[in-house]
Amino acid sequence: MSYCADCFKGVRHEGTPEGTTQTIGGIECYVAIPAGDYPKDKVVLYLTDAFGLALENNLLLVDDFARNGFKVIAPDVLEGDPAPVDAFSPGSNFDTAAWIARHPAAKATSIVRSVIDALKAEGVTKFGSLGYCFGGRLCFNLAFTGDVDVVAVFHPSQLKTPDDLKKYFEVAKAPLLINSCEVDQQFPIESQKVADEIFGEGKFAPGYQRTYWPGCVHGFAVRGDLSKSEVKAGKEGAFKASVEWLRKYL
Repeated sequence: MSYCADCFKGVRHEGTPEGTTQTIGGIECYVAIPAGDYPKDKVVLYLTDAFGLALENNLLLVDDFARNGFKVIAPDVLEGDPAPVDAFSPGSNFDTAAWIARHPAAKATSIVRSVIDALKAEGVTKFGSLGYCFGGRLCFNLAFTGDVDVVAVFHPSQLKTPDDLKKYFEVAKAPLLINSCEVDQQFPIESQKVADEIFGEGKFAPGYQRTYWPGCVHGFAVRGDLSKSEVKAGKEGAFKASVEWLRKYL
């Protein structure tokens, strides 16, 4: 399955990450913990886009979710080999095809499962998952096998429509939130409509919601240009919807 050009584009956001790096189940992870009390038996897994833990935008979002009452863990699903941030720059010689070949979704999913197994051994019993682009595919894989209890994805990549949507409906038990946008080659308007047809109007008993952000393109929720009002509204709106989704179902 392919990616689109927007999977490797974006804008860096300002801020200083406040979490820590820990090794969990043999996997390097970025971890953020709420300042106050929080449920120790629950963890939110933040599954990154192609830029992984090297892009501060991802770490800042992990911190932001933690501020809303969740322990959040972002495993390095790319094993120290993220797409370089200079891929944002015109004229970059980043070899996307070679990178894609090194990072099949099945391999990344198994990395997340190693973290889940280690956390279960520590007493964690419920898992939410947030998936951005590349991470959206991983969320679906984990929901198929019942490894996660709540799912929110943002402009997911590598999904087969309608096959993956039908499979989710048939086998997954995790409430599903899809944060979608106007221009998205990976999850276009046509796929968004199919998702609504399959899950909408109460058909998916665990719970389904789709947000839609006009004026936004693939990557808006993590790498969008926040100087554009519609992109800023989309990023903030998708974040808010996802926090509410986690609070409702996790």
